[in-house]
Amino acid sequence: MEKIAVIGSNSFSGSHFIDTVLENTDYDVIAISRSPEKNPIFLPYKKRENNRVRFFQIDLNHDVNKIIEIFKKENVKFVVNYAAQGMVGQSWINSEQWFQTNCLAVISLTTELRKLPSIKKYVHISTNEVYGPCNNITESAHLNPTTPYATSKAAADMFLQNLITQFNFPANLVRSTNVYGPGQQLFRIIPRSIIYTKINKKISLHGGGKAVKSYLHIKDNCEATLKIMESGIPGEIYHLSPDSGISIREIVKKVCNKVGKDFDESVKIVEERMGQDSEYTLNSNKIRNELNWKPKIDFDSGLDECIDWVNKNWEVIKAQPWEYIHKE
Repeated sequence: MEKIAVIGSNSFSGSHFIDTVLENTDYDVIAISRSPEKNPIFLPYKKRENNRVRFFQIDLNHDVNKIIEIFKKENVKFVVNYAAQGMVGQSWINSEQWFQTNCLAVISLTTELRKLPSIKKYVHISTNEVYGPCNNITESAHLNPTTPYATSKAAADMFLQNLITQFNFPANLVRSTNVYGPGQQLFRIIPRSIIYTKINKKISLHGGGKAVKSYLHIKDNCEATLKIMESGIPGEIYHLSPDSGISIREIVKKVCNKVGKDFDESVKIVEERMGQDSEYTLNSNKIRNELNWKPKIDFDSGLDECIDWVNKNWEVIKAQPWEYIHKE
């Protein structure tokens, strides 16, 4: 069977994309991450009996040549790249590390990929944050990044546009709103809120939680990404988003209501993060019209799924680190 390489396979989105591939296709998967594979509760594809995944521990920042050699040996046809330094607030500290992973490593990788005639499609996972504050914008909007994280991602996107224009590099850029779902990193707002309500620890609301974001269930996100990989028009950018946005405050309030905790007693208001944009909402009509995609999982049902996941895996979760740990 044809092979897909997923770079950043240990990431929340990367691991769920692999699970989506196994569920919906016959592709074999080459999984690549700089770290050893995580606990299986964070890797949903590990639960499948028909596991067509081979894992390679390789660091994209240092070993692009090793990755390219694997692609040649395995005759990889599709590459989906989730590898990134993803924390926005922390990107102000040692910003060069964000540019190394999110921009320079991407340049090194794609410069070599464009020389491989076997590659049918390169799918680059970008971010809505390259636009800065945005309200229902389309793929033609100008880039206006406001943090080192967003700027590093925007720089890579612009380089990819160069390759597309000058070399007809068969790439797609995917810009999604926030994702959520079972197995997400424990320091993210939804799992953290669920965990903190379990242990009666106050949840910090930066800036009072006024920032409005759009939360797309990871399964919907991955099904869209698979459609883009297989059927997206080469060179095009695609937005992924739910039908509406929601404030961080409302998300935490929903969690509290669902687990029977008083919202006011469960939160504390803290200073807003540097560079926090007021709103992130995208117009995703392009993929809905061209590729017949739309979200299937409503936010409340997805939130119930996240709560169930924490409760079912609590013995493992309570032994894990709950805060972000930076890796260079």
